[in-house]
Amino acid sequence: MHRRFCSPITVHLLLIRGDEILLLKRKNTGFGDGQYSVVAGCCDGGESVTTAMVREAAEEAGIEVRADDLHVAAVLHGRRGPEWESVEFFFFARQFRGEITNREPDKCDELAFFPLAALPDTLLPNVRLGLSNALEGIFFGEYGWSS
Repeated sequence: MHRRFCSPITVHLLLIRGDEILLLKRKNTGFGDGQYSVVAGCCDGGESVTTAMVREAAEEAGIEVRADDLHVAAVLHGRRGPEWESVEFFFFARQFRGEITNREPDKCDELAFFPLAALPDTLLPNVRLGLSNALEGIFFGEYGWSS
């Protein structure tokens, strides 16, 4: 019997305050270390994308985000090489509770708000595209595919 291909589903939190966005600088993760991203992660088996986003917000930033406060702003289907494809959900959070705290200092060098008009050059390309699409109202995009 043919085995179906499976790819990870990732979630990304676009936490915007005024004209700034919350970014973190990755370290010791094996992917994108030294580069900036947003609070993000992969869905665990048997977990919905909203449940995963709620969990990641608590695990990485120490904040409580309720599922009904999340709004899917963009979706990407990406490819980073022959061995990695993913479906990525980018969420806006209408509100959150708690104080933002770096809860994973072993994986995160910095957790801070950055101006949307002056994002770091080292922002991960997929995060840059997802954020750009979300801000421009473009719901779906693809990257890493050649014709």
